[in-house]
Amino acid sequence: MKSIFDNVSHSCSKMVTKTYSTSFSLATKMLAPSIRQDIYNIYGFVRFADEIVDSFHNYNQAQLFEEFEKDLNLALERKISLNPILNAFQETYHKYNINIELVNAFMKSMRTDLFKTTYLTEEEYKEYIYGSADVVGLMCLKVFVNGNEEQYKNLKSTAMHLGSAFQKVNFLRDLKSDYEVLNRSYFPNTDLSKLDEESKLSIINDIENDFELGLAGIKQLPIEAKFGVFVAYRYYKQLLKKLKKTPALQIKNARIRVPNYKKIELLTRSYVKYQLNLL
Repeated sequence: MKSIFDNVSHSCSKMVTKTYSTSFSLATKMLAPSIRQDIYNIYGFVRFADEIVDSFHNYNQAQLFEEFEKDLNLALERKISLNPILNAFQETYHKYNINIELVNAFMKSMRTDLFKTTYLTEEEYKEYIYGSADVVGLMCLKVFVNGNEEQYKNLKSTAMHLGSAFQKVNFLRDLKSDYEVLNRSYFPNTDLSKLDEESKLSIINDIENDFELGLAGIKQLPIEAKFGVFVAYRYYKQLLKKLKKTPALQIKNARIRVPNYKKIELLTRSYVKYQLNLL
């Protein structure tokens, strides 16, 4: 029965989320059960695409990506795939009528990581972030509003700002591995080999502005999604706070993390705010 295969596909997407990101997995658990699996399905898809371009250095990454994209397109067309991750994603894609432009923009940014290492202009930087992060936020937003087009349009801009904030925090947190291992430099007009406090604070101020605009959208989300997204927001804000306190030289030499005990503390405080209707 196909329902058995679909359940296996769902389990795979959930396992990918839990294995690759404890913080995102924790936030997803705070979503209503009615939408939780669909967020796992989206994460599984974007995680696999990202892994191809970031991790499989001893293989033909371009060929693997091309094959993955071909399988993705077939999955969306046929509404089934023997790749359980793509099978789960196509289900969510069709269920919430996700725009193919969002998927294509994401794949375009991932493909760019195969050959582009430096972003010299603000336009290039924003285009990459739109494809790698903003559209993922918009896919999730489709799920959060249960396909309500009016709500989607009203919250689209704030969802993009939140996605941008998350991605930029990741860039700053992963600066060492991106620069030294992958030879990538995402921030335009910034010499990462000579990153100083002024440059770091300029980046952080930009991220804080995205967070402020993103929070306004969180407050307007349906109840099924609000708490889970707020938990993710609080986690990334805490990570940014830690990065802000960390000297620029140290950011270049180590990956900054939020310890597990702090994540639990953030979850508890977020729940209190949510219960007291302080969002």
